[in-house]
Amino acid sequence: MKKLTLVIVLSFIVLVYPYQANASKMPCSLILEPIDKHLKNAKDTALIYKVQLNPPSFPRTNISILGVHLPKPSSYGRYDGYEGVASVPNEVSWRFRMYPTPEDESPTWAGRFDLITVDMKNVKIQIRLSNSKTEKLGPPILQARMALCK
Repeated sequence: MKKLTLVIVLSFIVLVYPYQANASKMPCSLILEPIDKHLKNAKDTALIYKVQLNPPSFPRTNISILGVHLPKPSSYGRYDGYEGVASVPNEVSWRFRMYPTPEDESPTWAGRFDLITVDMKNVKIQIRLSNSKTEKLGPPILQARMALCK
């Protein structure tokens, strides 16, 4: 009987614990890392949480992104800003403008999107270069993948 109990407990730890370790409840946050390893100071955080918008409706999910020490967009070509991009592969994606703070040398870029209604599973979040005149996105600068946020 003791061996059976031990086997059940160990099975529970091996099978269930890793899933619980990857599951996070809202609010969730993650750190976006630079794709180009030469951008040592560039970092970003994304905060994901439920919001209740006016007029009252069902709760939506918000993604807020804050990027610091990003290179000037024009240093990559014909880009004048950054956009936050979040996507659930093969399902849906969202993009939203990010705005710089007034610092001269290295502004902080921030943006948010409040109207998400799908489950936040396997979401990829990026900061990408953007051209506001052509509305074309450039390559991602920072990114992270979120396993699960309930």
